Amino acid sequence: MTDEHNAQRDPTTQHPRPDFPSQDQPHPGWTGPMDPPPDHGEESYRGSGRLEGRKTVITGGDSGIGRAVALAFAREGADVLFTYLEQEEDEARETSRLVEDAGRKAVAVSCDIREEGNCRALIERAVAEFGRIDVLVNNAAYQMSQPDGIEAISTEQFDRVLRTNLYGMFWLTKFALPHIPEGGSIINTTSVQAYKPSPHLLDYATTKGAIATFTQGLAQQLADRGIRVNAVAPGPVWTPLIPATMPETAEFGKQSPLGRPAQPAELAPAYVYLASPQASYITAEILNATGGTPLP
Repeated sequence: MTDEHNAQRDPTTQHPRPDFPSQDQPHPGWTGPMDPPPDHGEESYRGSGRLEGRKTVITGGDSGIGRAVALAFAREGADVLFTYLEQEEDEARETSRLVEDAGRKAVAVSCDIREEGNCRALIERAVAEFGRIDVLVNNAAYQMSQPDGIEAISTEQFDRVLRTNLYGMFWLTKFALPHIPEGGSIINTTSVQAYKPSPHLLDYATTKGAIATFTQGLAQQLADRGIRVNAVAPGPVWTPLIPATMPETAEFGKQSPLGRPAQPAELAPAYVYLASPQASYITAEILNATGGTPLP
């Protein structure tokens, strides 16, 4: 590990700051065209064996936070099964490469978690590949900005947001539980939106509030089974979801006290910590990673 890697740096300038070039992509968005390119920790993340031998499942692992978590888990010694959408196959191949380059097993599964049967099949695949699930990361999400208010949110959009963000999490957790041993961990991705909702993301923010509640309730339910349940609440993060779902990207993240969005690599250590034995007394916790925006 180099001195440069360990160097103390000003967090306000450690990664790119807005204004960014204006950019737009169709959903679900791709990493390649983004300017600046997201940092998933490819050059910076160093593992220390904290998840050695763990068998992990991550939804939405093709890009963004999910890719950064997959890379970090692998470099900490874990095997990784992750989901992606059919349109994201090229992105999924890159995540698989990063996991395999770390010397761990990568299993990429095209899966739309809006369908219960797909979630059941995904867990069955994970058990067939690994024999058990030590860590389940419910990270996949859908959002679509609607600046014109609730009238502009169609039933189709509302249904997609809830089925992706809530139903998928519920089904995967339910089906995975028989295969999670004592000492296992479930980590959900909520958001600053759960506590400080942006009006143009009303439906998305609603689901993120529900994820926080689900996390804290389930943690109490599973405590006597030795399974911890926690969540990470990111603030603005520079991922393909942003140019694919937001009307304006130039000032994205500028509103945070640190004056910039997070890079996915900055979120991954939170998931590693919550999955690791070092967090053995941490459950029902929402770990805030908002760039300084205070949350409850």
